[in-house]
Amino acid sequence: MIRDAALAHAVHAILEALGMAIGARHYFFLRRKNGLISTLSNPAYTVLVGCLLGAAIGNKAVFWLDMPHLWAAHGGILGFFHGGQSMVGGLLGGLMGVEIAKRLAGLRQSTGDLFVFPILQGLMIGRLGCFLAGLHDDTYGLPTRLPWGIDFGDGIARHPTQLYEILFAALLWAALRRQQARCAAEPGLLFKLMLSAYLLWRLGVDGLKPMPYPYPPGLSGIQWVCLLALVVYAPLTLRQWRRLA
Repeated sequence: MIRDAALAHAVHAILEALGMAIGARHYFFLRRKNGLISTLSNPAYTVLVGCLLGAAIGNKAVFWLDMPHLWAAHGGILGFFHGGQSMVGGLLGGLMGVEIAKRLAGLRQSTGDLFVFPILQGLMIGRLGCFLAGLHDDTYGLPTRLPWGIDFGDGIARHPTQLYEILFAALLWAALRRQQARCAAEPGLLFKLMLSAYLLWRLGVDGLKPMPYPYPPGLSGIQWVCLLALVVYAPLTLRQWRRLA
């Protein structure tokens, strides 16, 4: 783990940017593999731009929902983009950005399935940056006596929740890869499965992290976002999954 704050934030930012860059390259590789040609005038770029803009806004919005007590100290609305980030907000914001971009580009077909594995790839790289940043990032876990607890620099063994998430993403990758051919009959289902699984995961694993600002009934802002998103999104996923039978 990196103890120096400036170096920790720099390494974290580099790995986050690397994760996004590799994920974007992976996305366009999959497009070419599927015979979809991408040019600057192609709607695929409109969709990608919509995804990135939506993710940029969403990850900040959910961060501030999770950390409202820091709002005044960061200058309020003027400091909106100076705060941290939220993967949950990025995913949900990216989803909304894609849907808006598709409407603007006149696209009706589902585009989400090609994002699934690039997103998981970027997530794993980004969480490595979170892990290396240690106490300088807000993704570490609560104290634990389990033998794999890690001291991030304060003398306390904690749940390495960043590593848990990397493992979860790798297992989800393997599970979705096994279902990929079957899900091809229902475009968009693979993405829905990935997003629903991740929201459910975060609803649970965030209970192993320090509570930055408790909302009733003892849930964090991110957990509330996951819960509300699942209420809307899980039924859509289950309905489409049943059509495969």
